[in-house]
Amino acid sequence: MRYGVCLANLGTFSDPSVPVRVAQAADAGGWDGVFIWDHLAFAWGVPAADPWTVLAAIATSTERVRLGTAVTPVARRRPHVLAHQVATLDNLSGGRVTFGAGLGGSTSEFDKFGEPTDPRVRAAKLDEGLELLRRLWSGEEVTHRGEHYTVEGVALAPPPVQRRLPIWIGGNRPASLLRAARWDGWLADSADPTGMTLSPDDIARSIATIGRSRDYDVAVLGESGRGDPVAYAESGATWWLENLHDRRGSAEEVLRLVSAGPPTRA
Repeated sequence: MRYGVCLANLGTFSDPSVPVRVAQAADAGGWDGVFIWDHLAFAWGVPAADPWTVLAAIATSTERVRLGTAVTPVARRRPHVLAHQVATLDNLSGGRVTFGAGLGGSTSEFDKFGEPTDPRVRAAKLDEGLELLRRLWSGEEVTHRGEHYTVEGVALAPPPVQRRLPIWIGGNRPASLLRAARWDGWLADSADPTGMTLSPDDIARSIATIGRSRDYDVAVLGESGRGDPVAYAESGATWWLENLHDRRGSAEEVLRLVSAGPPTRA
């Protein structure tokens, strides 16, 4: 089991200096990763920071931790721009990026900007976008004419440092689990600001549905004190991501929690 922190990008954490300070504490305190939410929370009236700008600042001020989003709704991104951002971050961090992707649960982040809210359309854009990201990250010339996206003979340069940059799929619905089986990991939607929402048994059942084991990551969003990381490790999880947001306390309280190190080692 590896241990990371998963930081909100809104509220107190919309001040970019806060997640950067927490990430530095995580890097020094023995955590293995720093992930950040990807919400346009200003669409609901809540201040929010751009996750890619924050991750770039974290990349330049840390040395060890893996970095990524948890998760990015690919359907509201332009895949070629997203591929460029992620590849640049991977180069900046020396190959430490894991890309978290999902459907996106907040319709206001779509409809307030004239984007499709139909989940079938968003799912189709997610699947086509993921395939396009993987091809662009190869560094080879890409020609693509799909339902939603077109690329005419373009090679992304420079490509990511990692030959296969990991893609984790978020979500608990059956379609999300089937999608996760095609990529490199599953990021369980197992905690929210109210606490843990999936039990170790729930995680084990979903892993069985995914049907992957070797070289496959399962990341659990958790809250120490409300869930036992060891129990989740025994269910098949490979990562515990401590979910950190304003309901966990002030910026200083979150910083102290992270500075104390991971809750346990399984």
